Amino acid sequence: MDITFLQGLWFALIAVLFAGYFVLEGFDFGVEMNLATLGKGDPERNRTMLKTIGPIWDGNQVWVLVGGAGIFAAFPEWYATLFSGFYLALLLLLLVLILRVCAFKWREKRNSAAWHKGWDIIHIISGFVPALLWGVAFANIVRGVQIDDNAWITTNLIGLLNPFGLLGGLVFVGLFWLHGTHYLALRTTGELREDANKQASWMIYPVIVLGAIFLIWNQLAHSNTWLTWIPLLIAALALVAVIFTNKARREGMSFLATTVAIVAAAAQMFGGLFPNVLPATNDPANSLTIAGSASTEHTLLLMAIFVVLFLPIVLSYQAWGYKVFSHRLTVGEPDEREGQGPKARIVGAYRAAFEQE
Repeated sequence: MDITFLQGLWFALIAVLFAGYFVLEGFDFGVEMNLATLGKGDPERNRTMLKTIGPIWDGNQVWVLVGGAGIFAAFPEWYATLFSGFYLALLLLLLVLILRVCAFKWREKRNSAAWHKGWDIIHIISGFVPALLWGVAFANIVRGVQIDDNAWITTNLIGLLNPFGLLGGLVFVGLFWLHGTHYLALRTTGELREDANKQASWMIYPVIVLGAIFLIWNQLAHSNTWLTWIPLLIAALALVAVIFTNKARREGMSFLATTVAIVAAAAQMFGGLFPNVLPATNDPANSLTIAGSASTEHTLLLMAIFVVLFLPIVLSYQAWGYKVFSHRLTVGEPDEREGQGPKARIVGAYRAAFEQE
């Protein structure tokens, strides 16, 4: 079956949505992972790290909700087949993300070191586990799974933990952890900033090695086009650039480089899938394709109109939120506030409404 313009457009949009989710929620996960290393058991350091993402983490999650809804509406057969085999993994992911919400909302409800330590452990778990599960899931999507004649996945949960899937999980953990470390270096001052830069200076090397093995393996074994060598090379160059930007203390450039690496890696994975959405390893005839699993053209057109109308509004609002909370934080010191005037009052009210306290 030939792929129509709208079918191709929606496949590309879903790729963009998940790439955006990995970039934005990726540094959130990375910040939470860093409670285990940069926190040093100090509740105040942990509080400062969490405050860097406190006002924005829930908005970042919207990207995966929209991406999942996009798959459900634009490619319903893809959505149904995924859940037939990934149900337990996605259920575990959902449970961890629910606990994560509780950790953000309840950590500061009591002034107790034991209370803070308990929720910090939940934060650490909810940083590592989702990153690992997303990596395993997407590695298996591009690798392919066993699909029967009824479009049901017959690969069990243990089967998803194959070497390629586990490597994908480790790459996602490492890349998100590094991404979050650079974010902390960009958003904090003093000793915490220095520690984040030092940690990033050695973390980049295992991330480069694991990322190179995973993406080259994916390219040689699972990609359907040579064109995905291009984003693979972009991802490699971006990660190598991190070495030099980190040494030069160009923290914004380092964060931008890990952002480019994540986007390029996502482009390589989704681009290599085309024209499939879920390959079948047991019988290629059972593979789900873009054309074969898409909704009607009328549905895709209405969805596209909705995106054109509302996506600019959502992006503008999120950009405003990032601008408001772009100031650096210092451990043990109150945040700097704006001066006087209508704009300052608006910004102050916005911060008061969304900061996690």
